[in-house]
Amino acid sequence: MLNIALPKGRLGDKVYEMLKTIGYECDDIQSDTRKLIFVNEKCGVKYFLAKPSDVATYVEYGAADIGVVGKDILVESESDVYELLDLNIGKCRMAVAGRNDYVEDINRPVRVATKFPNVARKYYRSKNREIDIIKLSGSIEIAPVLNMSDVIVDIVETGTTLKENDLSVFEEIFPISARLIANKSSYKFKTDEIDTIVSKLRNNVK
Repeated sequence: MLNIALPKGRLGDKVYEMLKTIGYECDDIQSDTRKLIFVNEKCGVKYFLAKPSDVATYVEYGAADIGVVGKDILVESESDVYELLDLNIGKCRMAVAGRNDYVEDINRPVRVATKFPNVARKYYRSKNREIDIIKLSGSIEIAPVLNMSDVIVDIVETGTTLKENDLSVFEEIFPISARLIANKSSYKFKTDEIDTIVSKLRNNVK
């Protein structure tokens, strides 16, 4: 039995459709239920639904053999897992953004509002720039508007929210998309099963 962690929501729905297409269906998962675990013994799979930010943790600790997670969460969590395949869905980008009239003061640390402190630290460390992290969990676009921060480090999809708040992208840090990941021990003992899924998915990635 292969244990597969899927993120709740639209991304998880898209990933399940991909897996269903290649022969790993589990019809109960699309029923109107509050269940979180779904099994198809014939296909040899057990799915469970998790909060997107927790999927990498479930995989790292072996509760799931494989899972699907956004590159943003993978980089932020620094989870010790294998990244097997870019599924080319859920595409967006991690970026630095701020007010259109922002001018950086190089004589003091940059005040950075973000949900991704590890990403922000790594990025600014690569630029030899000191920063002060302001950790937020909601709509962080308001932070520079209220002069709470100089910039934000966040996910940008269309950029509409930024434009409507007189903000713009200054620099892109890395592209984001959904990635198939595996527990390192599981990959060692279930190599054939996991490689079969990877191969079939690769042929279906557009």
